[in-house]
Amino acid sequence: QVQLVESGGGLVQPGGSLRLSCAASGFIFSRYTMNWYRQAPGKERELVASISTTGWLNYADSVKGRFTISRDNDKNTVYLQMNSLKPEDTAVYFCNARGSAMNYWGKGTLVTVSS
Repeated sequence: QVQLVESGGGLVQPGGSLRLSCAASGFIFSRYTMNWYRQAPGKERELVASISTTGWLNYADSVKGRFTISRDNDKNTVYLQMNSLKPEDTAVYFCNARGSAMNYWGKGTLVTVSS
């Protein structure tokens, strides 16, 4: 059974940091591009960051220089380090695994940036 379980969300003050984790199981993790998406209230889900099977990285313009995506294929885990957080980063963050034929989603973790 495929599972993607996000953790690490919470309440943080503007300028603070959080590290999200996504533990994967039930598929061959190393063969999938891993993505972090987010969805703010009243907005569409948007791609935040991607890391390919070969380590190619991609970031949304809004998070470049502040967020870092990484993966550990031995632990079947993808991470999102978020620094210099802003109120507009408030959203539910979703982990996504995209393969050649399959696409898996986690249930999300809430990040709230507020003073």
